Amino acid sequence: MADFQTRTYGATAGLAIDAGLRAYMNKIYALMSVAMVVTGGVAWSVGTSPALINIMIGSPLRWVVLIGLLVMSFALPTMINRMSVGAAQLAFYVYAALFGVLMSTIFVVYTQASIAETFLVTAIAFAGLSIYGYTTKRDLSAMGTFLVMSIWGLIVASIVNIFIHSTALNFAISAFGVVVFSGLTAWDTQKIKSDYVAHARAGDEEWLGKSAVLGALNLYLDFINMFMYLLRFLGNNRN
Repeated sequence: MADFQTRTYGATAGLAIDAGLRAYMNKIYALMSVAMVVTGGVAWSVGTSPALINIMIGSPLRWVVLIGLLVMSFALPTMINRMSVGAAQLAFYVYAALFGVLMSTIFVVYTQASIAETFLVTAIAFAGLSIYGYTTKRDLSAMGTFLVMSIWGLIVASIVNIFIHSTALNFAISAFGVVVFSGLTAWDTQKIKSDYVAHARAGDEEWLGKSAVLGALNLYLDFINMFMYLLRFLGNNRN
């Protein structure tokens, strides 16, 4: 793990790295924010249109979108490394749009007010966790393996609960999901920072552009998943 005191290269070099790191993080958050706007806009447009949401719910389209997202989730990180920076950003936004289509059903299940409130709570929590990951001197790298394995545990438990419909298990999955993606937010932020510091002296603009997209993708997924798990607790059901 790289030393998080970035000014270990000498005063002048350290200041340049600090300035570059701030610009790099700002770019990542900007890319993530655009993706969030795309997802939210698509989800609202589909979810509040009776014609579109009926197609989404009553046809195989939902499964097509879900399978497409799963494929892209595994393939996109590798694809980005082979693309130009512009193409990588476009692929990220297409992915965000597909996520918006899949998430459109939340407007059928929950009230718009509770969706907005949950989004605000998620944004505040995400900001605090990301700031912690960026500023802490504690090495969070040991959390990585546990958190990644926990995601697979959440997936398996969610599949099992499709068949058994356990309220208790659903509650446990939601609570654990919030914890896992809270930890991933801090861990991913620190990893993004440490990776930049490790590469800062190389001046590889191509790497910086593509890694910014990958960093934005990781933080975007942390936010979206945290939001969806929190919505199970905070969302007011329309029924």
